[in-house]
Formats: sequence, C-alpha cells, structure tokens
Amino acid sequence: MRSGGGFNRIDILSGGAHDNRVGEIFDLARRYGIPVKLKDRAALDKAAEGNHQGCIGYATDFEYSSLDDIFAHCNNLNEPPFVVVLDGIEDPHNLGSILRTCECAGVHGVVIGKNRQVPVNDTVVKVAEGATEYVKVVRVVNINDAVRKLKEQNVWVYALDMDGKDIYKENLSGAVALVVGAEGKGVSKLTRELCDGVLSLPMRGHIQSLNASVAAAVGIYAKLQCDSEK
Repeated sequence: MRSGGGFNRIDILSGGAHDNRVGEIFDLARRYGIPVKLKDRAALDKAAEGNHQGCIGYATDFEYSSLDDIFAHCNNLNEPPFVVVLDGIEDPHNLGSILRTCECAGVHGVVIGKNRQVPVNDTVVKVAEGATEYVKVVRVVNINDAVRKLKEQNVWVYALDMDGKDIYKENLSGAVALVVGAEGKGVSKLTRELCDGVLSLPMRGHIQSLNASVAAAVGIYAKLQCDSEK
C-alpha cells in the first residue's frame, strides 16, 4: 500500500487484539480508497486456510513490465541499467527472495521466462515482502532474445555459473546484467554462449553450489561493490 495501492480489499479480524501495524493499515487503506471489512476468525481462517495474522489483503493482478520500461526508468534516473535475468527458476520462494534482494539493492529490473519458470504468483508476492510493488519484472517468451536486446543497448551480460572468472576480479561497474540459472541445471548452454562472459563465486568448502537466491544475492552485491569503488 505504501507504493500507492496494490489491493482490492483488506479484511481484518474483528474484536481481536491488534498492534500499531493494523492502525497503519487502516490509515493507508483510507488514504488510497481501499475498502476494509471486519471479519470474524472463522471467515479469515477459511479464506487463508488458517495461515494469517488477523489481516488479509486481496491483491490486484500483478502487472508485468517490458524491457523498454526498464530502459526508460534508467534514463529517468540517469543511471546505467542494472538487470537480473533468471533462467529457469521454478521455485517461487527463490523468485520471491531474489526480487526482495533486487529491490533492496536497487536493481532496475528482473527478466523471467514464460517457459520452465515460475510466474509472479501469491507465494512469490508473500516471500518478496512488498518488493513486487517496486521491482519491474519482465516476462518474456525467449530469454535469449532478451539477452540480445540487452546487448544491443550496450549492457554487458554475464552468466553466473561454474567454471567462470572470479566475480570479485571482474570490473562490473556500468551497465550490467547478471544471468542466474536454476539450481542443478545452471544457465542453459545457448544463453551462456550469448553472454559476454561467465562469472563464478569463489567456493572454499566441500559443497560446490549455492541456493539460487543466495547466489543471486552475492552476485548482485558484488556488482554494487564495483559501483561503490568506481
């Protein structure tokens, strides 16, 4: 709601003990004209299958952006594009976590595929903790076409994958896109070949892989470190 809306209706437990956050929800709903209804616990339990904290928001449909929207956003900010491309992320918890990291780090946009990739669904929105209201998410038919379009806009595209250069030894300042693959599969072969380079995270333990959302977070902040040292 702080982003300007996002909900069709808010249901709140009637007669319950509420903290200050519920008062803030009421104020935000009033400000943006979002209807609020008081419901008994049985009604909330049924709507959320028992998984709620006394307050349920009925969200509007998620609106995807386009690559052009990302470029326009960067032009308005007078900043070089920083984009994360997700290749085959199927776990909604991973996608939600990645979107949350992207919002915190100021990533301008995230590209996901329509095939073999989870969409922005209710689980993603919940895990993202509000990030889906701020991060521009582009859903494309072909990830490789998106990579080509990024390169046409002078964005350097790097795959985060095994057997690449140490990410901390690469200059990632400027316009950059990081491609993150699915756990176990990594970045697909053709996508990897289209990228300008392959970067790896240093591994010193016995397990030679990270959760996809963790790998994305480390890569994103390695890029921010380069920008801060520029």
